[in-house]
Amino acid sequence: MRRWLPASLIAGALVFSVAVYSRLPDHVPVHWDISGDPDRLGSRLEGAFLMPLLMIVLYGVMQWFPSRDPRAANIAKFRAAYDTVVAATIAFLAVVHVLVLGGGLGWPINMTTVVLVGLGALFIVLGNLLPLVRSNFIFGIRTPWTLSSDTVWTRSHRVGGYAMVAAGLLTVVSAFLRPPLSVGVALTSLACAAIVPIVYSYVLWSRERGGPSGNA
Repeated sequence: MRRWLPASLIAGALVFSVAVYSRLPDHVPVHWDISGDPDRLGSRLEGAFLMPLLMIVLYGVMQWFPSRDPRAANIAKFRAAYDTVVAATIAFLAVVHVLVLGGGLGWPINMTTVVLVGLGALFIVLGNLLPLVRSNFIFGIRTPWTLSSDTVWTRSHRVGGYAMVAAGLLTVVSAFLRPPLSVGVALTSLACAAIVPIVYSYVLWSRERGGPSGNA
């Protein structure tokens, strides 16, 4: 089911584009500033079909990559979680696509608020799945230190999962703050979620090998 869901979402996005294409204006908002106001217009064709095209390319790449990984056997161990990540990512883009066309149709949408809520929800999903990920070269916290030690990999992904869930929750909350504070809180929390497990992986690796951090 997880493997078919992204394809179904892409097909739904294309169907929606075709259904509303004739009602779209010649120029559609395709980019918004941090206040949620459109700051770039694209053609009707771009607004209707660029995002579905990107979804198709991304889906194809995410399906192809696991077979190219030297540790593909490890990916098979968490394939259900990986497929959920793919589906969640495509779902997020599908929601953004519908909102872009909705903006073109005159729907009263604050894109900053909706995108931050969606992005936060995506990070919560990823954070919950991250501890299930096994050592590989295409997905996860892939530092030299996690890739050199299964113990460091496992513990770093557990901490990274907590960090991503926390960042996701903060991002959802930030959606209801006034810009630019909302965007600042979201970006800061997401940056911390990326940095914390990287630093933690180095500390664990140093301790494991009796390095400076381990002797401190």
